[in-house]
Amino acid sequence: MDFGLSSAQQELKARVADFAQREVAPRAEQLDREQTFPTDLFRRVGEMGILSIPFSEEWGGLGLGVFDAVLALEELARADQSLAVGTMVSMATGLTLARFGSRELQEKYLPDIVAGRRICSIAGTEPQAGSDTAGFKTNARRDGDDWILNGQKAYITNPGTDISSFSLVLAITSPKDTNKKSFSLFLVPTGTPGYSVGEKYAKMGWRSSDTRPLYFDDCRLSGAQVVGEVDKGRIILHRGYQQARLFLATCSLGLAQASLDHAVSYAKERKAFGASLGRLQLIQEMVATISVKVAAARMLVYKAAWSFGAGGEPDLQDLSTAKYYATEIASECANLAVQVHGGWGFMDDCPPSRYLRDNRVCTIGDGSSQIQLLLIARANGLDVSF
Repeated sequence: MDFGLSSAQQELKARVADFAQREVAPRAEQLDREQTFPTDLFRRVGEMGILSIPFSEEWGGLGLGVFDAVLALEELARADQSLAVGTMVSMATGLTLARFGSRELQEKYLPDIVAGRRICSIAGTEPQAGSDTAGFKTNARRDGDDWILNGQKAYITNPGTDISSFSLVLAITSPKDTNKKSFSLFLVPTGTPGYSVGEKYAKMGWRSSDTRPLYFDDCRLSGAQVVGEVDKGRIILHRGYQQARLFLATCSLGLAQASLDHAVSYAKERKAFGASLGRLQLIQEMVATISVKVAAARMLVYKAAWSFGAGGEPDLQDLSTAKYYATEIASECANLAVQVHGGWGFMDDCPPSRYLRDNRVCTIGDGSSQIQLLLIARANGLDVSF
């Protein structure tokens, strides 16, 4: 494993960083305050080619790897984690369609997703079940060659924007009297009769990200809208979650780096006791602690991303370790950055205050920290079941 970035990767990272700091970071506070999804900024992300990085050239992609996508998402999250999350969900959903969808669905939907003209979502979580996918209740029954979808999903990212294209929805497709549930994954276009998107949630963080419940009331879908094989949807969803797990860890890494950026900057410019705040040893300790955590998280995230491009299946232990560590330490880093900023750190206009709110959900989404620890224990040979 080579820890150095190629010249092309360094250039990509620098180009995205420049865009994010010039166009995204200056608007992050206002977007958070107004709780508005920035369609124009998302389209700029598309114009910058960020969404296209891991897709094949066939769909308008750059044909690069997951590792390159991680480099770009890190810099985007460093400017605004909310925008990065919307981006990464659409990217991970598109990759799921690219890997498992039919040629017909790929041709119809992927070009707009890859270009950032449209955005998409993946809908697994339900009001009563998240990581416990076996507890899902949304179901689809056959009606001739069609399927009739009923149920609801909760806390779904990207479904209610003015450029939302479709949601990939997991539903039970086994008969009611079967002991073991089987699931299928359906592509449900926005505007399909019987499919409705609820009002935006009032959230602690990610306020400019679009998060809503989804409702399905006798929603009729054709057999062609099944993604992958019938009754194999749960496996496909988990593969999509693996990708999203890495991307969410990356979003936390970017936020942790931003916490370090602001802590260092403020420690240098703020005066206290006749010198800069950064001259105080306990401030130095906090900044150094953030720096160590960020460096360790970056190594774990990059290693997990590298495993995606090394051929074969990604290393699941690496994914869980990166997801667990990066999301947990990002909150710790944001909290320390708030402490460095003192009273101002408690104010909404202080970026680390927003970082602390934004990252809180990262230890919950795409498999909670507790689920990651169970997966790590299982990878180490323990008898783990859940």
